[in-house]
Amino acid sequence: MLRRLLIVVALLLAAPAYAQDTAATKKDEVRQFIESLHFQTGKVAVSGAHATLNLNPDFRFLDAHDAQRVLEQLWGNPPDSDVLGMLVPTSKSLPEKDAWAVVITFVADGYVSDADAAKTDYAKILKDMQQESRDANAERTKRGYPAVEIVGWATPPHYDAAANKIYWARELDFTGSHEHTLNYDIRVLGRSGYLSLNAVAGMNQLDTVQTQMPNVLAMTEFDQGQRYSDFNASTDKVAAYGIGALVAGAIAAKAGLFAKLLVLLIAAKKVIFVGIAAIGAAIAKFFKRKAD
Repeated sequence: MLRRLLIVVALLLAAPAYAQDTAATKKDEVRQFIESLHFQTGKVAVSGAHATLNLNPDFRFLDAHDAQRVLEQLWGNPPDSDVLGMLVPTSKSLPEKDAWAVVITFVADGYVSDADAAKTDYAKILKDMQQESRDANAERTKRGYPAVEIVGWATPPHYDAAANKIYWARELDFTGSHEHTLNYDIRVLGRSGYLSLNAVAGMNQLDTVQTQMPNVLAMTEFDQGQRYSDFNASTDKVAAYGIGALVAGAIAAKAGLFAKLLVLLIAAKKVIFVGIAAIGAAIAKFFKRKAD
């Protein structure tokens, strides 16, 4: 019996060293992952959207392949083949806790009329989105993702009629997270659909994101012939919804992207949990072998 206890004590004493080794391995894996990404700068075409980004020195771009790898492999989000790219601030490394990025998609639903922009009741839309989010939480938790509550507008929706761009920001509360998440949305309207830019960050980064988003707006344009002003009513498809529905439908469309910050916050703890689980398994295996 004494021999068993000594072995168990030895295994438990080995746990911190095992956790440190695991943490070091994890750090190396993340570094190698980041080094495998192909960051682009300057003028970048967004494949599949007929749009171009004229990046300033504060941002880099990842194409669809690398952006999807970051979302799925680094940040633990569900697969999303609609992602066309990602804008990454040069001031932050993706693995950092306070890292943030702008995820780009394109929705080819047709020309979205802005006729209702000035008369849309965004307070009512917020209440509807909050209820829809609660209704969707059962399915989210069933699939292994945290439940999310929409706390409110961090920045109310604002439509720029001259540029045909709308933006807004929501404050989100994920179950298990000690920090609220900021989701900043931009929609750039075009001739055959709209470009969607979703920024996800912590609420403590609201000022940083708000400072940078006007630059993101300015950097993003549809190509000549695909802009909102190029719409031809006699030949082009018209979307079945307007600005109000565009804002209201956002939470359902990209809910998976919002898990990003939560995953970053608990990543360090996962390393320790792996070490403890491995040691626990070794102890259980030892006693089982002795019992047999």
